[in-house]
Amino acid sequence: MNLKEYFERTDGQGVLSTAAGNGKVDAAIYSTPHVLAEGIVAFIMRDRLTHHNIQENPYAAYLFIEEGSCSRGLRLFLKKIKEETDATLINSLMRRHLTPEEDQARGPTFLVSFAVEKILPLIGADAADLPVC
Repeated sequence: MNLKEYFERTDGQGVLSTAAGNGKVDAAIYSTPHVLAEGIVAFIMRDRLTHHNIQENPYAAYLFIEEGSCSRGLRLFLKKIKEETDATLINSLMRRHLTPEEDQARGPTFLVSFAVEKILPLIGADAADLPVC
């Protein structure tokens, strides 16, 4: 599956789930990932709970629910491989642009890259389980 094409042509809602080192879980609404290369996705994060969890536990799951009437989408199983703070790079990827004052008030940003370890449909265990609309 070509993730870049999928996320460019598919609207929907995403949830990124992480767990702290002690196992306490969190889930947060996240936009679609930036697909940097086949098998590598990245999210822009602020210094909040999800970012803190990823420092302690490199594993995450991203659940993407496609817009529409069917229960279609993807589950991505992820492992953190890199984190960057390059403001120029992060600003080039941001989809929502804030004024410099608004951006600074929200705190530092991080570009966190993940290897995609497994892809499953939203429901079921393989592509054959995808509902037909």
